[in-house]
Amino acid sequence: MLKLENYIENIKTKFPHTEDLQPWEIIDNLEDILSQRIQVLDSNYKIENNIAIHNTATIEQGVILKGTIIISENCFVGANAYLRGPIFLSNSVKIGPSSEIKQSIIFDYTAVAHFNYIGNSIIGHNTNFEAGSICANHFNERQDKRIFVKHNDKIIDTKLEKFGSLIGDFSKIGANAVLSPGTILDKYAVVKRLELIEQVK
Repeated sequence: MLKLENYIENIKTKFPHTEDLQPWEIIDNLEDILSQRIQVLDSNYKIENNIAIHNTATIEQGVILKGTIIISENCFVGANAYLRGPIFLSNSVKIGPSSEIKQSIIFDYTAVAHFNYIGNSIIGHNTNFEAGSICANHFNERQDKRIFVKHNDKIIDTKLEKFGSLIGDFSKIGANAVLSPGTILDKYAVVKRLELIEQVK
């Protein structure tokens, strides 16, 4: 069993009822998880149509927010970004202009530059995405679209057709890199610019 705390510090503090779930199970159940969380947020959040935005967050012009979303304190969402919930942005996350985020959790102090796509993923603390990098979440080219992950040299069937990446804390993703569906990266991982990560062929 993959232990999320080996990749992301203090995850039990922010998601205390998910210790028995695998990363792809958390993402698959993220709508329910966040809907419950919104109900206990304090008055520092403005909540409307299941979208909760902390009063210290900055949302620039042209941003589109759809679905269940929590944007925590001191977050920044750049102009014309597109967020398709369920999404949880933890404290001080930066989403660059014209990036798209779908059904994902992004932890503290992570920065996603402009023109990025992150789909169905869990991203650790203090991670940096350079411009144009992609966390793909679907195998368009395959007949069998189920996503498998590689962990400790074992192949695990997620039983899902949409799952992106689990990226450990303090990782660096280079410009125009592509992480194929089911990518698992340890803490302090470095992905070079233009690199393709494909852990399960």
